[in-house]
Amino acid sequence: MIEAIQIKLFEKWSGRPADHILPLPASGSDRQYYRIRSRDLSAIGTYNPNPRENVAFLTFTQHFRRCGLPVPEIYLEDAEHNSYLQQDLGDTTLFSYLSQLRGGVGFPPELIAVYRRVVEILPQFQITANRELNYDVCYPRPRFDKQSMMWDLNYFKYYFLKLARIAFDEQELEEDFQTLTDYLMEAGCDYFLYRDFQSRNVMLPDGKPHFIDYQGGRKGALQYDLASLLYDAKADLPQAVRDELLGHYLDSLAGFIPVDPLSFNQYFYGYVLIRIMQAMGSYGFRGFYEKKTHFLQSIPYAVENLRYLLGVIRLPVKIPVLLKVLNAITHSQTLLAYGHPQHHLTVHINSFSYRRGVPVDVSGHGGGFVFDCRGIQNPGKLDEFQNLSGRDSAVIAYLDQLSEMQTFMSHVRALVDQSVDKYLHRKFNHLTVSFGCTGGQHRSVYCAEKLAAHLRAKYELNIIVHHAELGSR
Repeated sequence: MIEAIQIKLFEKWSGRPADHILPLPASGSDRQYYRIRSRDLSAIGTYNPNPRENVAFLTFTQHFRRCGLPVPEIYLEDAEHNSYLQQDLGDTTLFSYLSQLRGGVGFPPELIAVYRRVVEILPQFQITANRELNYDVCYPRPRFDKQSMMWDLNYFKYYFLKLARIAFDEQELEEDFQTLTDYLMEAGCDYFLYRDFQSRNVMLPDGKPHFIDYQGGRKGALQYDLASLLYDAKADLPQAVRDELLGHYLDSLAGFIPVDPLSFNQYFYGYVLIRIMQAMGSYGFRGFYEKKTHFLQSIPYAVENLRYLLGVIRLPVKIPVLLKVLNAITHSQTLLAYGHPQHHLTVHINSFSYRRGVPVDVSGHGGGFVFDCRGIQNPGKLDEFQNLSGRDSAVIAYLDQLSEMQTFMSHVRALVDQSVDKYLHRKFNHLTVSFGCTGGQHRSVYCAEKLAAHLRAKYELNIIVHHAELGSR
């Protein structure tokens, strides 16, 4: 039913029959996304059962585009069926780009350059778009006010502290929550607050930042969104990079309004604190309660952020019980164990040529997946690709536009994700996934690289990629 509605929207917009529709990986919400293609046209069909959230997103999008901000174009809307069709911005998020480029070592200059551009654009949302924005459509509240903060803090209390078995006195902790929120409300709160300004909500079509998932936006303080970006748990930015980006943001902000860095920083770390607690509440709900293992893998990163913050934060208010609870989190061996190597799963991903046979399982466990890519159109038959591989940008672009490849990879991701989730839960330590094609050079290499990037972005895993015809990586 939902897919039929999305196809109808696409065909009404494009004037063409849809060649295929591909469900996209689920996020942490109830929204469902589909990539719909017809020859050289592509769009993202969206279904969200919450009509008020849809109204907020669509209204904000129209306004942001009028302000010249890089957000997706809305092609068509079907309010009766809680659906709309939007611009396809590709699959590369800032987080997936970070995961691929960083490779676990250092922080490359080109990655810093992208982050700098993102923080340059943020004041345009906060200041420029704030003017004449219709805050009547905000959901669930028009302001990130004391009530909103208390909701986040109680979410943290009940879904993280209680489920993680961190002891606390409920009345005394509530009093500290009240003290903290009263203090944070003293910061200027009349700017647009994106609410979930983090690396997975920044898309990079052609390497240029575009922004999505701002339907929770409302009025609030400048500091919150920057805190969300710089202390995004699994992005794990080095502190020196955070400090550099904070300074760059303040320089950019000064082009819009007068800025007092001391005053800004006075409240900034308080907002970092409440954002970390909000995120931990989400990890607790999705991880402890809903048993989604990959959310638990963010906990050690959040704990390390919290540990750093407790060492530098100097708030002019007394919150002794809250600080005691937060220190208890940083000393919990149970929480830190979610990032311990004993819980790591190693995934060996191979590409190979069927002419030479399926790779030998090096783990000794047997099993795993072997996917045959020979049913997909072969770029190796084209002269311009014969001396290239599935790692080369020209081949990647060619295979990216094949609907049969995208459908194939969607099934691969669904099957492998299911096993990874179970293996992590059961503390297995090895999984093998192999892709074969005729020569082991184009299709199989492309699929292996795409799966590796997907798993790196979604899970905390040891990924080993081996291309039998190209050599290891």
